[in-house]
Amino acid sequence: MRMTRALAIGAGMVALAATAGCGDSDSAGSGLPEAKDVASIASYVSKYTSCTGVMSGDNYDSAHVGENESWGTEEAKDPSWGIKERAVCKDASGAAITLLITPDMRKFQSAVKKSNEKLLIGQDFAVIPVGQDAIRDLTKSHLKFLTCDPDFSVPSGYTKHSALVNGCVLTNYVPE
Repeated sequence: MRMTRALAIGAGMVALAATAGCGDSDSAGSGLPEAKDVASIASYVSKYTSCTGVMSGDNYDSAHVGENESWGTEEAKDPSWGIKERAVCKDASGAAITLLITPDMRKFQSAVKKSNEKLLIGQDFAVIPVGQDAIRDLTKSHLKFLTCDPDFSVPSGYTKHSALVNGCVLTNYVPE
C-alpha cells in the first residue's frame, strides 16, 4: 500500500491536535482535534511520542539533504494543497515527523485524493511520522486516518465516517 513518499522509509501520515491552543472538540461537530499553530501540534505529538528540535520545513530540508527526509517539501509549495505552514521535528529514533497547518481541509483532502495519499488528520492540520514506533504511538491519539482508496476496508470494531471529499473516509484504524 502506498501511503506517502515517507512510507518508502517506513512511515504513514498521522494528524494531530495540540493542547496549547488546541482541543479535542470543535464547533463544526466533526470530533476532530484542532490546532492553532505548529507549537500546539508539537506539544500534542509530545504527549504520545517524542517530537524534539522543531524547525521550519525549509530549514529542516536544508539541514538534512538526502537523509531523514520529511514529507511535504514539494506539496507545501503547491497552492492546491492549501498548506499554510510546514515544520519538522524528530522522534526518539531520530526519524522526521512533519507538522502541517492546513486551514482549508477540503482543499487539502482533495489534493490527498488526487495524489492517492493516505494519512491521519485533525480538523485543520496533519502530522506525518516516518518511524514505525512514532506511527504506532500516535494511533493512540484522537486522530483519524484519511484514505480515498476505494479498496480500503476497515475491520470490525473500528469507526468509519465519510471525509469532506467524496470517496474518502476517516477511520481510527491505521494499517501497518
